Amino acid sequence: MQYQHSFSSFAVDNIDVAEKFYSEVLGLSVKTNDMGILEFDLDGTSLIVYPKPDYEPATFTVLNFVVADIEATVDSLVGRGIVFEHYESFGMDDRNIARSDNGPAIAWFKDPSGNILSVIQN
Repeated sequence: MQYQHSFSSFAVDNIDVAEKFYSEVLGLSVKTNDMGILEFDLDGTSLIVYPKPDYEPATFTVLNFVVADIEATVDSLVGRGIVFEHYESFGMDDRNIARSDNGPAIAWFKDPSGNILSVIQN
């Protein structure tokens, strides 16, 4: 297979609310293209977020953000109104950060459409 470039995408139920969340709450550089689709450049990887009338949120993580300091990142996002998910089976701490000897520290949260996102300690 030969390709010129790749990108990832996922849907939301309200593109305007999504634009505000991703730009103002998460602080990402977002642009809306001529088709009304959000476009992101995440360190050279393209992501598009599009509206879908019969939208249903994904039941799995759609986007992971690798961070150097997960505690500081979680605290910052909580200060911006983010509520982190709590999954009993992951043995999470009081900040809802899952820690394991078999992998990185990770914390999950949802966007306004219910898509699951995460921050992962580098």
